Amino acid sequence: MKQAEVIYREILYQAIEKKRKVLTQADLARTLSISLSIINKAIQKLKNIGAIEVKQRNFCVVDIKKILYFWASIRNLHKDIIYSTRIEKSVKEIEKLMPNNIVFSSYSAYKFLFKDVPADYSEVYVYADLEEIKSRFPENKPPYNLFVLKKDHLIERYGKITTIANIFVDLWNLKEWYAKEFLKAMEKKMYGILE
Repeated sequence: MKQAEVIYREILYQAIEKKRKVLTQADLARTLSISLSIINKAIQKLKNIGAIEVKQRNFCVVDIKKILYFWASIRNLHKDIIYSTRIEKSVKEIEKLMPNNIVFSSYSAYKFLFKDVPADYSEVYVYADLEEIKSRFPENKPPYNLFVLKKDHLIERYGKITTIANIFVDLWNLKEWYAKEFLKAMEKKMYGILE
């Protein structure tokens, strides 16, 4: 995940989960350990599309939906896949076998967060370190049903499930027909937030 995406994830996390729409670049730089110049460049893109309003001492999120879809459009989930394999078990069993230091995304994250499954799914996506996953789940032939995404240094701060925005953006980048069902259900659950 690129640094700009880490910034968008944090902005959306603050706006959606924490209900904080007024933020400062300095706070983001401290929280994310990213330079102010990189923060400023990422913020400028959001200002240019009218998603935030920049003031003298802070900026205000004015359109969560725009930020969410902007991030979804630049996200390259497949580029972040560092390992994939096939496990001859059900999705539920695969999820139970995951080590402690992983962060669920996509279908599994949606299920755990909303206690709901809008469609059956057959893949598990996790952010994880490669060594432990490889030792637990050796390489196998396609079709793959476990996908490991490169874990950035900040993702664990959100817990065992990534942020709402991160789940949405990752689902947006999946091609399976049921990804669309998950997205539709997610948009309904986020009704009012995205307005």
